[in-house]
Amino acid sequence: MWGHYVALAVRSSRRTKALTALAVALLAFGVAACMVSYAVFRATTSDPLPGKSAQLFAPQIDNAGPAKADDGKPPEMLSTIDAMALWQAHKAKRQALVYATRWAVESNNPSIPGLSMGGDAVTADFFSMFDVPFRFGGAWAQADDLRHASLVVISRALNDRLFGGRNSVGQEIRLDGKTFQVAGVLDGWNPKPRFFDVATLSSNGAFDDAGDVYIPFTRATDMHKDVKFPDCRSDAGETDPKHWDAYLHGECGRVTAWVELPTAADVAAYRDYLHGYALEQQRLGRFSWPPNVGLHDLMDWMDDLGVKPTASSLAMLVSASFLLIVLVNVVGLMLARFMRRAPEIGIRRALGASRASIYRQFLIEGASVGVAGGVLGVGLTLVGLWSIGGIFEPAIARLVHVDASLIGLTVLLAVTATVIAAVYPTWRAAQTEPAWQIKINP
Repeated sequence: MWGHYVALAVRSSRRTKALTALAVALLAFGVAACMVSYAVFRATTSDPLPGKSAQLFAPQIDNAGPAKADDGKPPEMLSTIDAMALWQAHKAKRQALVYATRWAVESNNPSIPGLSMGGDAVTADFFSMFDVPFRFGGAWAQADDLRHASLVVISRALNDRLFGGRNSVGQEIRLDGKTFQVAGVLDGWNPKPRFFDVATLSSNGAFDDAGDVYIPFTRATDMHKDVKFPDCRSDAGETDPKHWDAYLHGECGRVTAWVELPTAADVAAYRDYLHGYALEQQRLGRFSWPPNVGLHDLMDWMDDLGVKPTASSLAMLVSASFLLIVLVNVVGLMLARFMRRAPEIGIRRALGASRASIYRQFLIEGASVGVAGGVLGVGLTLVGLWSIGGIFEPAIARLVHVDASLIGLTVLLAVTATVIAAVYPTWRAAQTEPAWQIKINP
């Protein structure tokens, strides 16, 4: 029976080629526009750590006061004083301090020129907290943080450039002229967005590749390495130890802290701890305002920082509106196509066909148009994704990819949209009175 209805749909399409072609083309363009926007939206809003992001939190403490607060929210970055206090308190299962910076990298091989590489100053828990994979070696220990060890973890790409891809654990490289020993080599870790240090990079760097050099936070501080975009900076620069020490003990926001809190009870307890810490600072006279703290999980943190490009949300809204307009036009085309067959419907009804069978026939015809529109829509979607670099910046365009789920969703959207568009025309067709059609078409 279903095969018979499909055959009728093909025969009907041949009789109304222009209407069918127009409906298929409109549907394909509408669906393709929607799916290209969805692919970008999906890429820029996906969870960089699925299954664990709900356990990772970024604490905030207002050390600037209401006069500098943004809509009453605490600053995005912590001062070194507060960051070290949270890290040393050990109130979470794991805690990590992070800030992004750059390094002049040199190897012991004179044939390899010096490199300028981005990276992060981090504490030991960074690697286990964020499930960072290793190709060789591993992270340094927490004791190495305390002794300000000259250890480094490098990316696989940097290991390939400096050591030809060999196991470089135990080898030495120089960072800003200082000797460091390689503790581990990462294995293709490049989360998008770059959530862990986006606050110290600004949202413009949210979709940049992850850094290539990671050293202990305490060692980076000893070397006077600063974050790329601090809230403030010492006028005397980084070379004067006295001014650097005053800078670190000032209120400049320059560090992102992360804590791992597996349960709701852990979250509540840590929020209480943050409030108590801020209250204690008020009692000590450091803060002259009531405690103002924040604790966001990873995905909320991304939203709070405005990581998601406004253009992707706007494009999604515009394309969805375009698809709605397309469907209105498809309804009109379907109505014209079905009502031209009123005599056929009247005869079928007179021969005993039920309204239910008319509904099935025409809804299947609508689905057939949807399949054709979906197939063409897949092709147009591929073209749109190929040219996406002309609309979005390269760092975002590189994230957009085609997979089986996107192709399947494109066809499913086309079929579903067409069936919905066919409901009213089908209802009108099913209301055809057989006696009237026989009378006017003898």
